[in-house]
Amino acid sequence: MTNPDLLVVGRLHRVHGLKGEISAEVLTAFPERLHPGATLLWQRELEEPRRLTVTAVRAHGERVLMRFEGIEGVDAARALCPGDLCVPARDAVPAPEGFFYSHELRGFACVDRAGRPLGTAAGVEETPAGPLLSLTLPSGKEALVPFVAEFVVSIDREGASIVLELPDGLLDL
Repeated sequence: MTNPDLLVVGRLHRVHGLKGEISAEVLTAFPERLHPGATLLWQRELEEPRRLTVTAVRAHGERVLMRFEGIEGVDAARALCPGDLCVPARDAVPAPEGFFYSHELRGFACVDRAGRPLGTAAGVEETPAGPLLSLTLPSGKEALVPFVAEFVVSIDREGASIVLELPDGLLDL
């Protein structure tokens, strides 16, 4: 279960080498937050969260290799894999114009251009195909809508609303 007070900024996948390096997928639009000295919260379902301090980060293909204070050797690193690296949502980098964090959109009313209710935003899920807006429909069912300009007409932070223009039948899938 995702903690709404935390932003996932990275995902630890597997150990790299023998000295405690871990291959990590960067899941933030602000990768500069993953730097030596940064304190992150590691979490995995059914386990107690743990604070980790980054000691080293280096590029490795499409991922990065990370080391953490007190994590020496293969066994200590393997114990963290897989796992999510998080920061408190309140510490998020201020969003630039036109950028929205998933936690910001949670609870926004989603309507069509005529103002008819479509549902409530539950957040944005990152997928290999691109970001998807998770929508709780009035029926209680969940729907996923591509979070792209063709479907997302506008977002009003102050009014906590999202105007969507969806193809017929998309919410029926």
